[in-house]
Amino acid sequence: MLLMADLLPSGLLEACVVVGVSDDRLREACEKQGREQELPLLDAEVLQVHVPPFVTKEDVWGSQSGVTRVQRCRSFIKKKKESLMPAADSATKSQEADAQDVSVPTDIDLVALPQLCFPGGLQVAYESCEDSFHFLVFTDVLGNRTHGVVVQYYKSVQDTVLYPNGQQSSSKGPRLYCPFGICLISKYSYYNALKDCLSCLMLQLRACRWMDWRGMVKEFAAKLALVPLPPPGHLHLVFNLRPLLIVLPSKEDKEQPAVDLDLHLPFLCFKPRQLLQVITGILTEQRMVFFSSDWARLTLVAECFMLFIRPLVWQHPFVPVLSRQMLDFVMAPTSFLMGCHLHHFEEVASETDELILINMDNGTVSSSGSESVLIPDMPAVAEECFLRRMDALQVHYDLHVCHLGISADINELRAQRRQWQQSLNMEIQKITLELMVNIFREVHDHLNYEHRVFNSEEFLKSRNLMDQPFYEKVLETHIFHSFLKDRLNRKMDAFSRLELSTRSEAQRLKVGIESPRRLTMLEMARKNSTPENRLSKRLGVSMPNLGEEQAVGFPPRQTSLKKLPLESAAKISPWPIKTFHLPEFPNPLDYHKVQSFYSELISLLDKAISLVSPDNSGLLARYYYLRGFLNSTAGKQLDALRDFQNLYRTDMDIFPNELVRALVDSLPKEERQLAEKRSEIKRLISRIKKDREMDQFRRDDTVKKFELPKKHMQQEDFVKRVQESGIVKDVETIHRLFEALTVESCNSGLGGQGVDMTAKSSSQSIFYLDCPVDGQQKQVDPELFRVFYTFWKETEAEAQDVHLPPGVIEHLDTSECVYKLSSSIKTSHGVGKIAMTQKRLFLLTEGRPGYVEITKFRDIEEVKVSSAPFLLLRIPTLKIKRSSRKEIFEANLKSECDLWNLMVKEMWAGRKMADGHKDPQYMQQALTNVLLMDAVVGCLQSQKAIFAATKLAYFDKVKLEVPMMVPKTTSETLKHKINPSLDLTSPQAVDVLLYTPGQLSFTDSDSSGNPKLWCALSDGKVVVFDAASWSIQHDSIQVGVSRLNCMLRLDQHQVWIGSQDSVIYIINTHSMSCNKQLTEHRSEVTDFALDETTGKNEIQAYSCSADGIVILWDVATLRVRKQYRLNCDRLLSIQLVGGTLWCCARDCITEMKKAGVVCRKMKMPTAFSCFLLLPETEQLWTGCTDAGGICVWHCSDLTNPSQKIQLQDCTGVNCMIRVKDQVWAGCRGGVGGKAKGKIYVVDSEKCTVEKELAGHTDMVQALCSAEDRYVLSGTASEDGKIAIWKVE
Repeated sequence: MLLMADLLPSGLLEACVVVGVSDDRLREACEKQGREQELPLLDAEVLQVHVPPFVTKEDVWGSQSGVTRVQRCRSFIKKKKESLMPAADSATKSQEADAQDVSVPTDIDLVALPQLCFPGGLQVAYESCEDSFHFLVFTDVLGNRTHGVVVQYYKSVQDTVLYPNGQQSSSKGPRLYCPFGICLISKYSYYNALKDCLSCLMLQLRACRWMDWRGMVKEFAAKLALVPLPPPGHLHLVFNLRPLLIVLPSKEDKEQPAVDLDLHLPFLCFKPRQLLQVITGILTEQRMVFFSSDWARLTLVAECFMLFIRPLVWQHPFVPVLSRQMLDFVMAPTSFLMGCHLHHFEEVASETDELILINMDNGTVSSSGSESVLIPDMPAVAEECFLRRMDALQVHYDLHVCHLGISADINELRAQRRQWQQSLNMEIQKITLELMVNIFREVHDHLNYEHRVFNSEEFLKSRNLMDQPFYEKVLETHIFHSFLKDRLNRKMDAFSRLELSTRSEAQRLKVGIESPRRLTMLEMARKNSTPENRLSKRLGVSMPNLGEEQAVGFPPRQTSLKKLPLESAAKISPWPIKTFHLPEFPNPLDYHKVQSFYSELISLLDKAISLVSPDNSGLLARYYYLRGFLNSTAGKQLDALRDFQNLYRTDMDIFPNELVRALVDSLPKEERQLAEKRSEIKRLISRIKKDREMDQFRRDDTVKKFELPKKHMQQEDFVKRVQESGIVKDVETIHRLFEALTVESCNSGLGGQGVDMTAKSSSQSIFYLDCPVDGQQKQVDPELFRVFYTFWKETEAEAQDVHLPPGVIEHLDTSECVYKLSSSIKTSHGVGKIAMTQKRLFLLTEGRPGYVEITKFRDIEEVKVSSAPFLLLRIPTLKIKRSSRKEIFEANLKSECDLWNLMVKEMWAGRKMADGHKDPQYMQQALTNVLLMDAVVGCLQSQKAIFAATKLAYFDKVKLEVPMMVPKTTSETLKHKINPSLDLTSPQAVDVLLYTPGQLSFTDSDSSGNPKLWCALSDGKVVVFDAASWSIQHDSIQVGVSRLNCMLRLDQHQVWIGSQDSVIYIINTHSMSCNKQLTEHRSEVTDFALDETTGKNEIQAYSCSADGIVILWDVATLRVRKQYRLNCDRLLSIQLVGGTLWCCARDCITEMKKAGVVCRKMKMPTAFSCFLLLPETEQLWTGCTDAGGICVWHCSDLTNPSQKIQLQDCTGVNCMIRVKDQVWAGCRGGVGGKAKGKIYVVDSEKCTVEKELAGHTDMVQALCSAEDRYVLSGTASEDGKIAIWKVE
């Protein structure tokens, strides 16, 4: 039985192959020595293949006839020879075929390997040469890569073949030397480490006899087969091969390759411009061939470029070393990246057209054929930033160590060089990642996540004209398509983190605004090369003062990465590198010694784990991972599963899903029964099964390009198409647009709109008309959609070309945008064009352009259409009555009058609603409605278009149904509203709110130190607001897929979130990622309580679940200290007061000591929904789901409430919090049979209702306090907004 070999991912060594010339061929070469002057090229062949495992249990049984895998591998050579002879009997063939199948890994092509080990050919020489190394990459049919490191060394033919036992040669002829190659093959790109290993082997082979070298190579391969791989992260492995200490660096994360090469090599080969040309060629998937006179340089430099383009991944043939027999590969018609010796440059260039030829030796980039291949220029901003970064890069080691002395210890010198190289590699990776972010930063603006659509056409139009050739080619590549998949999956990788942390002020503003994008006055001023910066100063670390007229500001951010220092471009500082030393390799390598080696290694890990501080969870996770891997190797599957289970509480990012699934599936019946008795392993197995079931229902990860529809669309399909187009996401707004585009041409109830009834026949080609008589459903014609979409996009493009003189810009706010310009008209203020922003109307006068303000939307009192006499005609005129001026503004808008009348009324109504309800989204929605009106009228081009546009006048109609102003008490207390569902197609319920204070330790330029508002939405989505500006800081942190019930901030570094799926998710507040989970609960987690009274800087936390389980956690170690079980019906919440834990369930409230002893238990006939304990007054306040009041109990007597506080128009209390001397209760109100959210502010001393706040249209189900200055409330899905209330 093998030691889990078929389940485990391979270790460091995949195979060790010896390549050279057979003894017979060497003898022939010796015989020709005297007859020929020139020695011929010989054909290399495989001499030995060594593959793990080298030691199995069957070796212990002592059967000399037993054959190990190392011995069986020789059958490969025998079979190759016998294939040229007459066929033997079938039984013999079958046995030898089986031996070959077992011995040779299926993904290694041994037929081509000899050519690659000697790409320039194998030739016997008269002089010995120095050992030379080069590197290989093998790719299978699925695109999986395997890496090889080859050393070529020379041995005397006389010593090797004629006198292998060490006798002295008596031959008088010249000595001949034959090269042999040893190739180490690994699934991982440890080029430097494997090169160092071969260097150690060469020292041993030089001192041994030829007859011993085969056994020495075998022993060397067996040692490397014992080396495990380092876990992803910051733990490197070190082992001793004498005289060198070999270091295996770890991968940055699970999906990134290990970086074990010198990334500055391309910087030494190419100038910056040529370096960018090569990167551009890769990104545009050209047919590329590298050339060098050094075989080793080909693979190393090519691999560097593969790392430079991360997170994009090259997906075409990648063969950085081609032997002379493989040169025809460069004639392949598809994209590829290959490498050849410089001797073949002219041959390749003349034989094949349209290749990009890259000469590493002189740093040139050219093309082959009669017509040169045009490599587009890199986008200018990205190129400029990259060149600036390169100028500051120090790539010469000698300059770094010129002030240092020389150590006599070779390992110390190597460690010094390695530390410099790791630091340099990290800087280079930052620079190249920044380059990729600068190139693809704005891709996310053109993605539709719901329908997985990328609008490539609009993205291309948004690029600078000079950059478009580059993007035209890149957008059609396979690597960009895979990149889009990751973006649509909201993958939080290094690219996403850097892009998010370096967003400009304008880019952050886009996330928080739903209305269509136009140039702000600030951007327009910059576009016009105005040097002054009109951004307001940054808000402080504490909560902002939300005054009546205060606009919600945004902290200024640098708008270009060109101005960012490299340190700020990488917000997250890397962990300090740790090393773990493997024990000495056993000798001899028998089964028992190997088992002892693993036991000693596991013991060292046990000791290392015991010495790690509990707060260093990252290092603990790497030790657990490594110990789990070794336990798997040693056949201790249950111990391995226990180690991997520990990753849930230390770092889930490195959890090996495939390995753990394989271990669970392979558990024998006896061990599975033991696993059922160990609670932590039982939980892990249950979780693996649940994840596997969820994988079956994961949505398709395809990427679609936006295309205009070709068929008639009913409402559901129309909604999808509009969302894909990026025009608008809100479903209700799209429904109104659908009604506008399908308005009946025969509609007679048009009032005074003046619709031409004869328009029916002319519009049939555009509309599919609804006919209620026939019962046909409304549909939108694809031609109409095309016209509408084209008009919308042309309007956007025209808006980008609007240029206002500085004298006009200075009258407007920096965030204002011009959304609509009228034609030149006569007005009561002179001749000019009326301009509309989101705040006002102003006149752009003709002649010398000037600014005349007409009115702000909030100052309008009346808007109506009239007519003015002109000769014998009456011209339609728009009249606006303003509160700021006595005279009425008149504008002779002629044919535009009806449209402007609708638009101004809608903006006026939206402003009134926004001011009255303190909700700026009303204004944004009104603006969207206005622009949709404009597009509808523009695409219909008929009199009925105005009637169609009225379907979009939502606020102008709703003002008659919904009060423009909220009640006075509500208005005075309500300060602001924010919408966490802006990026979604419909409002989502706000299930939990958590406010976390700011951290003064952060610099002013870093918004990470600002206070934050954490908002849990449906299906495990968490949105984080910057509470200093109320802008969305993180719009999508996914925490499972179930409803979230509670949140708790434990310290500056972590937030706990309890989920309906029974898991406690822990979010790192610096990286804003969820990499830890607590899985001890078996039912949905409902609440937390923090215990900071333990002293000695210890923090403990309680969590409870619906099944009545209460767990006490050690926050530092994330270990369970105690666990209690209450007999109740659905445990809802807990509160810790002094030494007592109060627990509220649906049917009772229980008082329990910390030791778990139940003191008292109170039951009620009605169902509790929430409770609040006031220790100062010894009062217990309770709310019920089906009662419109609050019961106040005295803690000394829980038999009957001492007081009942009746809440008017309340049908149920959902949540309560205490703020100063007030109790705020979030409730469900009943008004006209419709649920309406209400908040009641109760004086905790007088037990009287001070305020009744009606600011929500759905029940309030989440409340939190912000520094006792503000209370924030969240509602169910019909409203889905967060209100910010001032505390008095």
